[in-house]
Amino acid sequence: METELQAETEGLEAPARPGMREVADRAGVAMSSVSRVLSGHPDVSPKMRRVVMAAVRELGYQPDMLAQGLRRGKTFSVGFTVSDIANPVLAQIVTGAEKRLRESGYSLLLTNSEGDPELDVEHISLLKRRRVDGLILSLAEENRPSVVAALRQVGVPVVLVDRDIPEGVNARRAAFDHAVGMRDATRHLVELGHRRFALITGGPERPARERRRAVEETLAAAGAGAVCEIFPGKFSVEHGRTAMKEILAREPRATAIIAGGNMLMEGALVTLHEAGVEVGRDVSFVGCDDVVVAEVHQPPIAVVRRDIEAVGVAAAELLLADLEPVDGGEETPREIVLPTEYVARPSAAPPAVP
Repeated sequence: METELQAETEGLEAPARPGMREVADRAGVAMSSVSRVLSGHPDVSPKMRRVVMAAVRELGYQPDMLAQGLRRGKTFSVGFTVSDIANPVLAQIVTGAEKRLRESGYSLLLTNSEGDPELDVEHISLLKRRRVDGLILSLAEENRPSVVAALRQVGVPVVLVDRDIPEGVNARRAAFDHAVGMRDATRHLVELGHRRFALITGGPERPARERRRAVEETLAAAGAGAVCEIFPGKFSVEHGRTAMKEILAREPRATAIIAGGNMLMEGALVTLHEAGVEVGRDVSFVGCDDVVVAEVHQPPIAVVRRDIEAVGVAAAELLLADLEPVDGGEETPREIVLPTEYVARPSAAPPAVP
């Protein structure tokens, strides 16, 4: 029986993978020529490149990433720590970064900190032990002392996504200019006649601080006697729900409500629906990001919009500038700041007449 089984399985053994030696033999060139072609060396003639790549295709040759990494002292992997992968915005950011890194031959190792800064610290340590070549970080709380200490000891290139760079930390940054869109949204609500505002915000990340400052500064500059009550908490659907319940219970009630985050917007709209409050008629409402709930809601929700995937691409570009520097190329900026814009829709309307 054992002999029969061996006979049956002998033909199932995986064939040996072709290596650079086989490619060189098939192309009729030296191994050094194959190496130059596959590494993208500029000192290679077009004819040589065609011959070698034809042999690569015929043999189905695939470079050994581990061997390449050992030769170059790299793992061709990048760590990405996100504060909450359940947030659709962060999922889109990761998608943008992964696509760009994949184009350059890097794989992505993803960790999720579930909004806990101490998990950020653990994940940074874990990714260091995995010997990633660089880090992209969307931290739960960038100024937490333990997080700052971990960042100062990283030892590989770091890019922060939409976070402040703590003092003493060597990093690049890809971020959004949240203030522009939020100022335009607040100004529009003031022009519609609103004077009582409520802002639901998360935090303490940079987006929350930027949005809150923009709202408060715009109302102060308007000089129309407008007031705004702030409802801080976590960037979560649950906080959006509970904050909206508090807003609806206040007297006098705010006539214009701004949800400073897509998950906050989702929770707030659920509460408004449950309470029978009609958006655009009983209360004006502005959210953040063109996620599904903003598009399908009736009436459509006015939002502060941004190109979410683009910031992931920008973060990857900044990291690649350190991982794959180009001799004689233009100096890469320390940060890339992408715009936001306000999109007016029927959910923002003049206040209801008492």
